[in-house]
Amino acid sequence: MGRSRAWALGLALDATLAVANGVPSGARAQELTIAVGGAFTSMDPHFFDLSPNHALTWHVFDRLVHPDSDQRPSPGLAESWRAIDERSWEFRLRRGVTFQDGTPFTADDVVFTFARAPNVPNSPTSMGQYIRPVQRLEVVDAHTIRLHTAEPIPLIPQMMMSFSVIGRKQGEGMGTADYNSGKAAVGTGPYRLVSFTLGDRAVFERNPAWWGPAQPWQRVTYRLITNDSARVAALQSGDVDAIDAVPTRDVARLQRDARLNVTSRPGLRLIYLYVDASRPVSPHVTDRNGQPLAENPLRDVRVRRALSMAVNREGIRRQIMEGFSLPTGQAQPEGAMGYDPSIPVPAYDPDGAKKLLAEAGYPEGFNIVLNGPNDRYVNDDAIAQAIAQMWARIGVRTQVQTSPASVFFTAGGVRDEHSISLTGWSTSTGEPDTHLSLMLATPDPQRGRGTRLRPSHYSNPALDRMIDRALTIIDTEAREKAYQEVIRIGYQQELAVIPIHHQVNIWAMKRGLTYRPMLSEQTRATEFAPAR
Repeated sequence: MGRSRAWALGLALDATLAVANGVPSGARAQELTIAVGGAFTSMDPHFFDLSPNHALTWHVFDRLVHPDSDQRPSPGLAESWRAIDERSWEFRLRRGVTFQDGTPFTADDVVFTFARAPNVPNSPTSMGQYIRPVQRLEVVDAHTIRLHTAEPIPLIPQMMMSFSVIGRKQGEGMGTADYNSGKAAVGTGPYRLVSFTLGDRAVFERNPAWWGPAQPWQRVTYRLITNDSARVAALQSGDVDAIDAVPTRDVARLQRDARLNVTSRPGLRLIYLYVDASRPVSPHVTDRNGQPLAENPLRDVRVRRALSMAVNREGIRRQIMEGFSLPTGQAQPEGAMGYDPSIPVPAYDPDGAKKLLAEAGYPEGFNIVLNGPNDRYVNDDAIAQAIAQMWARIGVRTQVQTSPASVFFTAGGVRDEHSISLTGWSTSTGEPDTHLSLMLATPDPQRGRGTRLRPSHYSNPALDRMIDRALTIIDTEAREKAYQEVIRIGYQQELAVIPIHHQVNIWAMKRGLTYRPMLSEQTRATEFAPAR
């Protein structure tokens, strides 16, 4: 499906590489402690469509289709699938699979999952965009299920990679609190939940009945350490065995440490600026005297273009990211489905940006608040501060307000309080389908578009029709061309969002461990192994 390219960068490790010193032995070899920087918020696998939550809950709950290391579909709870026609898919479920309480897994559990996943109360953003395209489930037998759609949906197998399956027996009548307490956290995955402490850690034990490859870790402690320095210190002191989201400033120092290994891989995550591009008045835009503006300047594409031209992406890559980012002007990185070689990285041109502001009626600029998280993406706070300084040079006086991810997403997503914000998105299908449906399409929550996590006020009916077409094209080459056409309009011409760069993901671990980096950037115990 699509194009694929090996994107090795830095010290990518082969899972079979032998390391001479420091190999764990005895009981310690059966334990693994990981510290992650992305704040997970629940053991409920359907509560929040958020990468840290998916990485956490993956240990307990399995999926119909597994993404391989390049984000391509491979068998999971479904051992095979086929398109019966353009509007029907048949999935054959794996036999002999049991939940961790011994209950057999059947098609009825898939039916229950489809009913619950898009409708979890108080979900900041649901799984609706992956499930609602399926209009009807047909249970052929206990291990065969057919998914019927109203229109051709070529990405049904990829969508099945995006959410976990839960059991009817274990989940009926249960809410998010029951998953967090462990009462309902009974899945078919490689590990069992021992304990979960929100904001701190989860402890797992190996599930010997898992259908997949035997896991080397008897016990896994999955810790949350959002502070970069504290996370690195925990690795160096031996308090943890591995960390993700390694700060770029620390990479060279960790690479020189003979006790450690470092590995990295460019990922699909786009770091971008969400822009309040359509509301007549935006909450945090004022004139130079601090008075509210009668009209939202972000509605003018010339203003959005000026803000983009004022961002020195190469400077951010070199000075803040220490080379660990890929500056971009589009949704997908080079080599990924939907990447368009005709779209250049936007040139840094502050003088041109000033001229555009003047043409738009803001020769003196204006004031704005730039929001963002300070513990979610690599160097997120530093990037926001740098962008504010760049905008000041063209007359856009910018106040930066960063906050923990939980606060940031609630204010910007649930309460819709931001005018412009630094944020990120990574497609779970490997294709730019959710970039189009969440960032460019006119909001339509019933269709899984413009969800509350990133409320898009941008609306272009002509582009909506193009998105509808792109998402229903079965032929891969034709679908990619349709993606590219939409991206040229939405990202390059209209700047409904302002792309900054694609993130390069970095992990560090004790010698004696290997790690297989995933294109999805998710950090899971299943990708770690003792060196042999």
